[in-house]
Amino acid sequence: MRRKGVNYARYGYIFSIPFVITYLVFQLYPLLFTTIIGFTDYKGIGKIDFKFLEDIFGNFKLILKNPSFQVSLKNTFGMWILNFIPQILLALLLTAWFTNNRRKIKGQGFFKVVFYMPNIITQATIAILFYQLFQYPTGPVNSLLQNMGIMDASYNFLLNKTVSRGIIAFIQFWMWYGYTMIILVSGALGINPELYEASEIDGATSRQTFFKITIPNLRTILLFTLVTSLVGGLNMFDIPKLFNNGGPDNGTLTSSVFIYNQAFSGSYMYNRAAAASLIMFGIIAICSAALFLIMYDKDEARIRKLEKKQQKALRKIEKETRRLAK
Repeated sequence: MRRKGVNYARYGYIFSIPFVITYLVFQLYPLLFTTIIGFTDYKGIGKIDFKFLEDIFGNFKLILKNPSFQVSLKNTFGMWILNFIPQILLALLLTAWFTNNRRKIKGQGFFKVVFYMPNIITQATIAILFYQLFQYPTGPVNSLLQNMGIMDASYNFLLNKTVSRGIIAFIQFWMWYGYTMIILVSGALGINPELYEASEIDGATSRQTFFKITIPNLRTILLFTLVTSLVGGLNMFDIPKLFNNGGPDNGTLTSSVFIYNQAFSGSYMYNRAAAASLIMFGIIAICSAALFLIMYDKDEARIRKLEKKQQKALRKIEKETRRLAK
């Protein structure tokens, strides 16, 4: 935009400079450096220089064969699925509840704030809180269960793999279902109201309206929710690390905790940590692509192709008409 010979567009570039510098230094450079050292013998302590390995994929082979990494992958996917399924189901239920025009529930704003509130609290705080709740032998949960007569003696929940995984999955579910609900409600509010009016005139029930109108029109929003949840779930770190440090016996070890241990524990194998990070990047990319293919709206794609063909045909007709007119 120019006024009186002054180029105001340059101020936009000037204001973007801090972001660009921050991105280059703290994101792009670490990303490129991590990618490079995944193919080298670089370690974090006692060795500054590094060289590429003779077997360029040596670090990747070692990581894939590592039993702890295999366990961490299994734990990560298991805890993600265990928390995401109830999360999306409850979020959809609340979405149907809040977007039901026939019931017109009062105090929706209050309920939305209450449901979203756990997402505001930091994961580190929640992990430490639940660790204290399930402490042995005098934690609040143990004391409560004994006072209610459910247990005769204290039970060490933190030494049980299944219970520890369940607690971490519950924390993830409890923290994120409100966020997922807000996203889905926002998407549902963007659906054309005429569709709901037509369904009401046709005598459709609330359930039919939700499954036949709301869900199909939320396909893109559901895809976004699935992909973001997948990325977040496969990068779980704070909660399993601070809740039980990946224990007991690697029962809650996730891929991110494994990468942290490779890089900052023991021999400080930065190269192997970088290789594990790149493997996780590949897994997330493949899973995201699979979700895109599964959720891809084929009917809409066909309609778009037909529209493009029609537009091309119209252009040809217009050109031919102009040629004959001349």
